[in-house]
Amino acid sequence: MDTTLTPGKTPVNVTAPNQLRVIKRGGDVVSFDASKISVAMTKAFIAVEGDNAGASSRVRDFVAQASAAISEAFLRRMPDGGTLHIEDIQDQVELALMRAGEQKVARAYVLYREEHARARAAAGGDIEKPHPTLNVTALDGSRRPLDLGRVETLVFDACEGLANVDPNKIVEDSLKNLYDGVTVDGVSQALMMTARTLVEKDPNYTYVTARLLQDNLRREALSFLDVAEEATYQEMAELYKPAFKAYIERGIGFEQLDERLAEFDLERLGDALDHTRDMAFTYLGLQTLYDRYFIHKDDVRYELPQVMFMRVAMGLALNEDDREGRAIEFYELLSSFDYMASTPTLFNSGTQRSQLSSCYLTTVPDDLDSIYSAIRDNALLSKWAGGLGNDWTPVRALGSYIKGTNGKSQGVVPFLKVVNDTAVAVNQGGKRKGAVCAYLESWHLDIEEFLELRKNTGDDRRRTHDMNTANWVPDLFMKRVFDDKEWTLFSPATCPDLHDLYGAAFEQRYEEYEEMTRTGQLKLYKRVKAKDLWRKMLSMLFETGHPWITFKDPCNLRSPQQHTGVVHSSNLCTEITLNTSPDEIAVCNLGSVNLAQHVVDGQLDDAKLKRTVRTAVRMLDNVIDINYYAVPQARQSNMKHRPVGLGIMGFQDALYAHGIAYASEEAVTFADRSMELVSYHAIEASSDLAAERGRYQSFEGSLWSQGVLPIDSIDKLKQERGDKYIAVDTSTTQDWSQIRAKVAEQGMRNSNVMAIAPTATISNICGVSQSIEPTYQNLYVKSNLSGEFTVVNAYMVNDLKERGLWDEVMINDLKYYDGSVQPIERVPEDLKAKYATAFEVEPKWLVEAASRRQKWIDQAQSLNLYIKGVSGKKLDVTYRMAWYLGLKTTYYLRALGATSVEKSTVERGSHNAVGSGAPSAAPAPAAAPSDTAEPRGVEDFLSGKAGSGSRAPSAGDLDELGCEACQ
Repeated sequence: MDTTLTPGKTPVNVTAPNQLRVIKRGGDVVSFDASKISVAMTKAFIAVEGDNAGASSRVRDFVAQASAAISEAFLRRMPDGGTLHIEDIQDQVELALMRAGEQKVARAYVLYREEHARARAAAGGDIEKPHPTLNVTALDGSRRPLDLGRVETLVFDACEGLANVDPNKIVEDSLKNLYDGVTVDGVSQALMMTARTLVEKDPNYTYVTARLLQDNLRREALSFLDVAEEATYQEMAELYKPAFKAYIERGIGFEQLDERLAEFDLERLGDALDHTRDMAFTYLGLQTLYDRYFIHKDDVRYELPQVMFMRVAMGLALNEDDREGRAIEFYELLSSFDYMASTPTLFNSGTQRSQLSSCYLTTVPDDLDSIYSAIRDNALLSKWAGGLGNDWTPVRALGSYIKGTNGKSQGVVPFLKVVNDTAVAVNQGGKRKGAVCAYLESWHLDIEEFLELRKNTGDDRRRTHDMNTANWVPDLFMKRVFDDKEWTLFSPATCPDLHDLYGAAFEQRYEEYEEMTRTGQLKLYKRVKAKDLWRKMLSMLFETGHPWITFKDPCNLRSPQQHTGVVHSSNLCTEITLNTSPDEIAVCNLGSVNLAQHVVDGQLDDAKLKRTVRTAVRMLDNVIDINYYAVPQARQSNMKHRPVGLGIMGFQDALYAHGIAYASEEAVTFADRSMELVSYHAIEASSDLAAERGRYQSFEGSLWSQGVLPIDSIDKLKQERGDKYIAVDTSTTQDWSQIRAKVAEQGMRNSNVMAIAPTATISNICGVSQSIEPTYQNLYVKSNLSGEFTVVNAYMVNDLKERGLWDEVMINDLKYYDGSVQPIERVPEDLKAKYATAFEVEPKWLVEAASRRQKWIDQAQSLNLYIKGVSGKKLDVTYRMAWYLGLKTTYYLRALGATSVEKSTVERGSHNAVGSGAPSAAPAPAAAPSDTAEPRGVEDFLSGKAGSGSRAPSAGDLDELGCEACQ
């Protein structure tokens, strides 16, 4: 509902839902009635402007809009219903009047409230008094007096160790919202909601809210496990251990947990549980765990946070010689947030169906039986929470001859519609949407129709609105774009070997096929201008968010596994680059190092990073042997090559901790050096595991076996592509000769070791920035499956506090400017640079930082590109730059048109509305960019100059855009 207070605009649905109730000053509870807000505001206008004000269309429209906005605000705050105090409603009325610039009316309203408060006090009524006599309804329906002492204990415990939070205010404001007979959960809800509303005042209130939420979690789990009816934070120091033991017994009895967990020394593991780590959660992080991760029975969550981390650790340590020692080591890493396993691992580790892997890549052969077998494999893999990447290039194009029926093929697109509907029908274990991405090479004759799959117009039978698509682009195509030459489209039915060729071999064979079209040997083809097809790729990416642009040749030329096959696609999130074939489904197991946790005293702690990486690689390698494989081709591939994907998250937080702006050479250098250290330690860890456990089966013949590390493989890409078309920094700071020698002697345990995934959900759990992303906004409301959460940049708040700039005016300014500090004059320039948001960072900085990381990574990275003032030229510049700087893949395009950049004509009524509109992954159709410019050399497209554009962002959520299926 539009709640902007705009004169002349009639609101809709102004009646608040019946489940909202109001506590009056005398303690009575009545249903919420939005009309009473309208009456009160109208009286305030009449008091200032005279009796005729009530009939004024300006006043009537304003009052209607304001009433609707206030009702909607309370609904968002309490979507499941709840109670409000009359003073809360009056506070919002007062605030609405002030925000709208109606200062005289607001002043009259304030004076009216004060006058009536004095009158009530003089009459001896309305003084808040009855709290000690309030009764609480227990879970069994019995009633007992409200234990104010326990309420204060919960709140003061929740505020312990946090600066700038006021436990007394939380208690006092919460008590206003309680009524006689309130449920036990209602008391907790009131405490949480009070703390939650204060998050925008100080980010530490998100920790307070999370700690208050723990009271609900403990009551639900402990009572179900028959350990205790409820418990405070302090009491959990003693109760976690018996709760853990009871949980293991119940979980096995319910046939939810692996029976082997009972074979562990539960006494020792119970002693290792650290209840103080419950205090580290943000509200968003803990609510996410509760809603989506905790194991439940009959909709009762009986798993507590530290128990969950220990369950995951035990599941990963099942095959270790010292199971308890390793489980504790793994638990320490997870519960400290130094590292977080991927979502499938968190879901399923230690359970009876241990599907722990994140990504599956398949190649679809060109025959009907194999096509539907591949779709069946998609369904089985999706059922157990895997993200899917399908290579569809081998399937013959529209118009190709079908020998068996003497007919002509309908091409790839009709099959992709079936894939789309399968992903909808078979979601990931009933926990989240199924997710799949189809890849097609840019020479495929169906490529032009493939580009339009996500359009909202055209024949819906040839549209796939629920799946992702990606271009698999050969270097030769990009060269033709640069050189303004023609490009020929073929059917794989007549040119099947192009699918398995790359680099110089692909170029040679492709040109031979082109010559065959000129001699008449090849009949089915189409010739287009390379730039025209490139322009259409960018136009569709801009209009629909798809297909993403990924690059075939760097993925193959830098792959350690060139001797065993070809990389035919990436995965759902574009960070996995593994070989696939009809006999092998590539599998990757993901986890991410939290960089922010490794910045100590403003510097990256290399020793700590090394410890984390070594343990993380061991955990990832363990997944391969423990994992449940839904199809045999996945097991065969994973056991043979043993790839893992160690990534990073909290990159932006680490920059803040260093005092570095994202849009700077210092940030690019930090991206380079931090990834070098992760790469160094990860490769060494895998090599040491090989010495302990043995090399992976296909090691001989790999680049590893030839002494070629990821940093070295850049030379092969340069050689095959040509120096004219590539510029990659190859500087190093570590002693890589030592690692080469170790790998030569010991081998590698894993064919691939690194990949940077989106970390959409696990970064929420850890309370840090997603993956390698810049800050989205400094103040906004995040919406996801768990609800709405106010997100405030704590680093920014602390810096503003140090300079005496954090106050109500600053909060309101940030709301008005959608979380941006750039238009706020009193913010110093150095802080404006440091706290530039995603659309305020020129895309060249994102690409350059990604290029520096890519040189260290044996797979790829999920790189979202944010472009403000988008135009055809700017898209062209950015994506050419990505290819030129050696990137393997790109992910979502976030486009913000020039007309959406400035707020010069925004109505004052929306001045304090927290921005919640993120650019959509699949935006509504917009005018396609048509001003793709001629490149004038490297400097031109590296400059990243802004163009003009007209596309406004549409509402969406970053969790949905970032691939949850992987992380």
